[in-house]
Amino acid sequence: MAISADGERWFLLNASPDVREQVRRLSPGTLAPVPRHVPIEGVILTDAEIDHSLGIVLLREAAFLPLYMTKAVESVLDAESRFLPLARAFAAMPCVELPLGAPIGLLCRDGTPSGLSVEAFAVPSGPPQFAPTAAAGHTVGLFIREMDGGPACAFVPGCAALDRGLLDRLMGADLLLFDGTFWSDDELVALGISPRTARDMDHLPIGGPDGSLELLASLPCRHRVYTHINNTNPILLEASAERAAVVEAGLTVGYDGQLFVM
Repeated sequence: MAISADGERWFLLNASPDVREQVRRLSPGTLAPVPRHVPIEGVILTDAEIDHSLGIVLLREAAFLPLYMTKAVESVLDAESRFLPLARAFAAMPCVELPLGAPIGLLCRDGTPSGLSVEAFAVPSGPPQFAPTAAAGHTVGLFIREMDGGPACAFVPGCAALDRGLLDRLMGADLLLFDGTFWSDDELVALGISPRTARDMDHLPIGGPDGSLELLASLPCRHRVYTHINNTNPILLEASAERAAVVEAGLTVGYDGQLFVM
């Protein structure tokens, strides 16, 4: 997932293992014909989960790449997964702290304003399995806004529950990108893949009573999009009843290369 105020200078939202494929999809004007070039201005992390942070190691060819994250996320990446020390053996990757509930401006690598601000907010979720303890800010959602008061994007790729406070916060987004990992709570159990349910893994399922579809359908966001979709989720099948239920509720199933211009 990448965001830009001008279509040329981009920030990544999380750094997944397929980060190189994501970078290839950026505007051609950002792809400089020089060796060891990473055409992004920074990475904003919502948590320290492997599928959201492994990509920073793959971006080690950057000479200088700021990483925006909470102190809790930085601690896990530094001491538990060790992704930070590994990446920093090859590149300068300074951490910029994301305070909870307070927007900060995103700066380009040359220090100039990007035209965007980001605000982190806590969402219900446990810490990564390899983290020793939970800490404030170990899993967050992001609100990205244009500095001049333009449209806002809410990015919540991992979320265990939707309470009234979080729903009220998400109402302010023009574009909502929300956790669509699983359709049902027992999805992996029924397939014999894992004994853990969606909620055991801190993912609110889409379908069923109190699922995210029922709760998100009433939000006034211009675009409501499911992202972070597991390959077992039947909403990926265009002819499925689950896909039809999402469309009927006014939500969208995200896909690779999808572009929103706000």
